[in-house]
Amino acid sequence: MTSLHSIPLTLIDGTATDFGRFKGDVVLVVNVASQCGFTRQYSGLEALYNKFRDQGFQILGVPCNQFAGQEPAADAEIAEFCERNFGVTFPLAAKSDVRGRDQHPLYAELTKFKKGILPGLVKWNFEKFLVSRDGDVVARFAPTVEPDSPEIIAAVEEALSR
Repeated sequence: MTSLHSIPLTLIDGTATDFGRFKGDVVLVVNVASQCGFTRQYSGLEALYNKFRDQGFQILGVPCNQFAGQEPAADAEIAEFCERNFGVTFPLAAKSDVRGRDQHPLYAELTKFKKGILPGLVKWNFEKFLVSRDGDVVARFAPTVEPDSPEIIAAVEEALSR
């Protein structure tokens, strides 16, 4: 299996990096979209980020336009939308495919996590993967699971305690 930390990543501002920038942190990776019924979850994600970031918690939002064309904007517009409407301060990646022929390598690895009700392909916007400090996927949550839900809070707290 590929180490998640070695996977190249481009941030929404064009900065080239890799997932290793998060090594030692717990990370919630979420494929996001600006015109989705779940878009309001940006507020909950920002609150979750603010609650735990001082303990080594990060969120990586990955804009994706593969589900009903709900993220048609370019990267700069997406960043501006997130900041203006939801005060997003957590990192955003450049818009990427999370499934299919052009699937981002990060998602090729994340979707190997088979536990729970959502094995395999990403099903919709705002699906969430929780990655441990060591780069292992430890939980996966459906789009309908809110960022402030007891199951996400408990999983984040558990991962941070390790």
